[in-house]
Order: sequence, then structure tokens, then C-alpha cells
Amino acid sequence: MPSGDFVIVLILVLAAEFVNGWTDAPNAIATVVSTRVLSPLKAVLMASVLNMAGVLLTGTAVATTIGKGIVRTNTINIEVVAAAMIAIVAWSGITWKLALPTSKSHELVAGLSGAALVTAGLGTLEWSGWQKVLIGLGFSTALGFTLSIVLMSGVYWSLRRTGTATTRRLFGRLQILSSGFMAFSHGSNDGQKFIGVFTLALVLQGTLGEFQVPLWVIVLCGVTMALGTSIGGWRILRTVGFRLTMLEPVHGFVAETSASMAILVASVSGIPLSTTHTINTSIMGVGASRRLSAVRWGVTRHIVMAWLLTFPACALMGGIFALLLKPLF
Repeated sequence: MPSGDFVIVLILVLAAEFVNGWTDAPNAIATVVSTRVLSPLKAVLMASVLNMAGVLLTGTAVATTIGKGIVRTNTINIEVVAAAMIAIVAWSGITWKLALPTSKSHELVAGLSGAALVTAGLGTLEWSGWQKVLIGLGFSTALGFTLSIVLMSGVYWSLRRTGTATTRRLFGRLQILSSGFMAFSHGSNDGQKFIGVFTLALVLQGTLGEFQVPLWVIVLCGVTMALGTSIGGWRILRTVGFRLTMLEPVHGFVAETSASMAILVASVSGIPLSTTHTINTSIMGVGASRRLSAVRWGVTRHIVMAWLLTFPACALMGGIFALLLKPLF
């Protein structure tokens, strides 16, 4: 019979996964809503279904990296997991209130590491997983931005003799596919992260003898994230889709396609990256491909500041919550 503490930890993991769907998944559909190709309701329903598909159909490489590659599992206990989840929910609530998109990947890694450091010291960190996190940081910034500029330049060249109305009609249809691709790729990477944490909690409790993700965990976490997505993080959606730069369907298509390609490559490689960073830098890239002034750099500055604060803030909160929870577990 599971203990009350253990049940609470699992609920906290699901709460963080729900928040992931609520505040992070809207990044996947921000452009298709801002270009008015799909209504918010239709976009949210599509994202919910395809996020779930991404979780179910792309393996567990990222989940394994998060679950056993960030901290040494033999040095921590379930209070570390609980503290990290509370830190994620708290920081997500703060940034949601400010309408700023942040990275659940970085919140998770920082919160888990901060709680583990307080509990077990510096030796608890696992360098192999951190290498992948750092690679993911490059994927989600430089690759997203660069791919979108290259792809946008190619599209501009190929459409040089095509009328504006024809272009808008063509990419209005294509953007439905690209936004679906983005939602699927979001599930393939972000959806797996909390599956990894849920499985880690099962291993720490002794429910599982080794780190191997059960199908029921994949389904449970996938459904939870889809429910969060269906609620919709409209504040975040407005920032990403409307405030960074003016978007037409062709720009949304390029941003989503380039971001999705980067995310899926990372997912297959077991690299946890920030889907938020990837789609945001891709949007910046399509704006910059027209002219640098097309990007609202004031809004970008606030977003980047939130990104930079995520690591130290979540690590600090993870450590504080670990100390507060210690007498309770």
C-alpha cells in the first residue's frame, strides 16, 4: 500500500505536468492563432490531441535522461522530487502572472538539482545528463533561430513571383500541418520530462526495481498534460503569438517547422531542450529575416530575462523547499 507521502509526491508530479500543458504547450499553437488560421478553441483541441500523440509515439529517451541522468538516484529520496515539483509550480505561477514564457525543462533540471544539492551535496549531480542539457540549450536557441532564417530565406526566394493573396491562402493551409507538427514535437520532448520524474519517484519508493518507464505512466502523464493544454494558457499565447513580431501564415509555418525539426532531433537523441526557447527564437528568426526592426526587442528582452532567471530561481526554490519538507517526510 503506497504511503501518504508517496501519493502526495506523485500528485505533485502530475500537478507540474498539468502546469506544463497549461503554460508551455500554448507555445506550440501561438503562431497558428495569431495568424488567424485556426480559432483558439480549435488550436487548443488539436494541440491537446497531438501533444498526447507525441508523448505516446516517440519513445522514452528524454524521460530516461531526466529520470536518471541529472542527479544520482542512489543519493536522493522522494522529498527531492517533491521539492522540485513545488518549485516548478511556484515559478510557473509567477511567470504566468507576468505573461512570460519560460522553460519547463530548465525549471525541472534546476529545481531537481537545487533540491538534490541541499540534500546530498555536489556529488549528487550527474555530468552525463548535464552535457545533454547544455547541448539542448544550444539546440533551443542557436538552431531554432538559424533554421528559421535559412528556411524563411528559401521560402521568400521560391515565392518571389507569387502574389500575396495566393501565398496567404497556400500557407494558411500548410500552417495547420506545421502547428500540428509543433504540438506533436512538444509532446515528444516536454511531455517525456515529467514521465521521467514520475518513474524516478517510483524507483526511489521501491515500486520499480530499475528505471524502466511503464506504459501506464506514459498514458497518465500524457493525459494530464493534454488536460492542461485544453484549459489553455492564453496569457502566454498572446505574448508569443502577438507581441514578438507581426506574423503572416508563411512566417508561422516557417517558425513552427524549423522549431519542430530541432525539437524532434533532440527528442530522438535523448536531449531535453526548451521547446519554449526553440519556438520563440524561431519566431524571432522569421522576424529578423525581414529586418531586425521587425522584432519587438523590448518584449524579447523581458522574455530573455525570465529565461536567465529560471535556473537560479528554481534551483534556489528547490533547495528551500527541500529543507522545508525534510521534517515532513
